[in-house]
Amino acid sequence: MGTLATLMAGKKIPTPGHLYWADVEGDIENVNNVLKITTIRVKFHLKCPDEKVANAKEAFANYISRCPAAQSVKDCIKLEDELIFEK
Repeated sequence: MGTLATLMAGKKIPTPGHLYWADVEGDIENVNNVLKITTIRVKFHLKCPDEKVANAKEAFANYISRCPAAQSVKDCIKLEDELIFEK
């Protein structure tokens, strides 16, 4: 959440808790008799003015390449993400 929030801040989109939050879930599967996290799903929720939606989409499209956590696991855990605009 922090990397995306940083990119949003650069576009003058505020991200306090009542405007920006995430739901995260994952799958743990038995892979060759070893329990392994195989998928992580993140749904980011954002409340922002309509005129900032394009900027928010641009930030979202670019955050993975700058996120230390995502870069650390992207080659071994499937990452699924979504940005949901709330009213």
